[in-house]
Amino acid sequence: MGEHPALAAYEAFAPIYNEFNHLNDYEMWLGRTLLPELEKQGLKQGRALDVACGTGRAFVPLLKRGWEVRGCDLSPGMLERAQSVAAGKVELDLADMRELPVYGEFELVFSLNDSVNYLLEDGDLERALAGMRANLADDGLLLFDVNAKSTYETGAWAPGKRPVEYEGRTWYWHPIGEVRPDIFETRIEGEDVETGFHLERFRSEPEIRQAMTSSGLKCLAALSMTEVDEKVVLHDPADEANDYKVIYIGAKAGQG
Repeated sequence: MGEHPALAAYEAFAPIYNEFNHLNDYEMWLGRTLLPELEKQGLKQGRALDVACGTGRAFVPLLKRGWEVRGCDLSPGMLERAQSVAAGKVELDLADMRELPVYGEFELVFSLNDSVNYLLEDGDLERALAGMRANLADDGLLLFDVNAKSTYETGAWAPGKRPVEYEGRTWYWHPIGEVRPDIFETRIEGEDVETGFHLERFRSEPEIRQAMTSSGLKCLAALSMTEVDEKVVLHDPADEANDYKVIYIGAKAGQG
C-alpha cells in the first residue's frame, strides 16, 4: 500500500500542532460529552485504543478517569510529542490505520479529529474500520468523528486564509476548497513550520453507515456536534447542514 498522503502533512505539522490547536478542549469534548454519551450506549470502563492519536491530547481525560490507554499514529513526529503526555503510562505504536495491527481487545476503540476524513481512496475507510473492529472486545464500542458537509462548504475548510496566533507567533489556516470530487485541500503556513498540504475526503452519512456495515459493524448512533456557550452540544438526528462534525458510535454486528 502506498504512502499515506497524511504522513507528510503531519510530519510538517507536528512541531506546532499543540500550539496551533491550543483552543481545543479535550476534557470538555471527550471527558464531559462523548464519554457520557458512550455510557448511554453501554460503555464499560477498561482499556481504550486511540487510533491516529496524534500528540496524545485525548489521553488525559481517559487516564484521569482510570482508563488503561494505548495509542498509535502514522506520524513519528506526532508520536514523539505524544511521549510527553503519555509519561510512561500509555504504550505508543507507529501504525497506518489502513493496516491496523491487532493490539488486543479494548472496551473502547476511538479515532477523533476527523482522522478518517484523511482516508482518500475507495476501500480505505472499510479497511480502517475493519482494523478497529478487530481490536474491539465483544462488548466494546467504537467511536469516530467526521467533518460534516457544512465544514467544507461554509466552515473551517471553506476557501479563505485565517490567522492563528499563539504566544507571539502567527500561522495561517489556508483552505483551497474542493480540488476533485469530494476531496478538499487546506494548507498550514507560517512561522517555524514547513508548509503542510492536507487533503480530506467528505463522506456522507449513508456512505459511512454502509462502510460500517461492510466492516462488520452496526451503527448505534450518528450525532452531529456543535459548540454553544463553550459547551459541546450533540444533535440526534445529525444536522450536517448546520453542525460541523458528525460523531459515530458503533459495535460489532451481532453483539448485544
